[in-house]
Amino acid sequence: MKLEGKAAFVTGASPNIMGGIIEALAEEGAKIACVDVQAEYANGAAAAINKSGGEAIPIVCDVTDEEQVKAAVQRAAKAFGGIDILVNGHVIQIRKSLLDMPVAEWRRQVDIVLTGSFLVTKHVAKHMVDAQRKGCIIIIGSTEGHQGNPGNIGYGTCKAGLLNFTRAVAMELSEHGIRVNSLTPTATDPTEGIERGQRWGLKDYSPVGYQLMKGNLDRMHARIPLRHAPSPSHYGKAAVFLASEDASMITAFDLRVDAGNVSKYWGFNPAEGITASFRTENT
Repeated sequence: MKLEGKAAFVTGASPNIMGGIIEALAEEGAKIACVDVQAEYANGAAAAINKSGGEAIPIVCDVTDEEQVKAAVQRAAKAFGGIDILVNGHVIQIRKSLLDMPVAEWRRQVDIVLTGSFLVTKHVAKHMVDAQRKGCIIIIGSTEGHQGNPGNIGYGTCKAGLLNFTRAVAMELSEHGIRVNSLTPTATDPTEGIERGQRWGLKDYSPVGYQLMKGNLDRMHARIPLRHAPSPSHYGKAAVFLASEDASMITAFDLRVDAGNVSKYWGFNPAEGITASFRTENT
């Protein structure tokens, strides 16, 4: 197993994207601290890992509260004898446009996504440096951090900020042998997340954005270059790679698991095919 003997501190423990990452890390032997502000997510994730034969603990933590973050890091380090891997996946979705977003909600989103990532990364990195552990940090981004998506101004802006946060932190921590990379998901097939939520015993769970995609999955898949949206387990495999020795010379890098979405030229509609997308008529 690629991560045997390693301990991971994972923020964000919902059954969808982060659930796929948590389970993939555990399947490769990592011990997991499942950290979430919602106790049912933290408990559900940890219980699922322990039931499958792995080792995990749930930690309820508000990542915007520095004292809670410090206590969470100390608890995980004590439980596992240290922390080798950090995956920052906590987030809040406030789907509003520039003209509709109240400043209080903007500040709340920035505080959770950016300030939360700063606090968690700071205190886990401090632990790694003090313990002389050459660890790995993974920041979960989004294709919305690479593109302009109307109607979701705060989320996309925060995710774009995380890209340069990743690069800057990678440069600062390189002297300590700590690698820092980002992992960029995209619009995600909700099927696996729904199944995982049921398996974790979460009633009425549905992934963020599911109601927007419901009934339109075939149309969504058709517009993606690889003709299908990734599932959480695809992101899990990427996280395992970044956390393993296979990526020992990779830092300050953004690994996009997006089925080609970011690189797609604006005029190319995969549902129509190349010829139809760029058909010209003689006039």
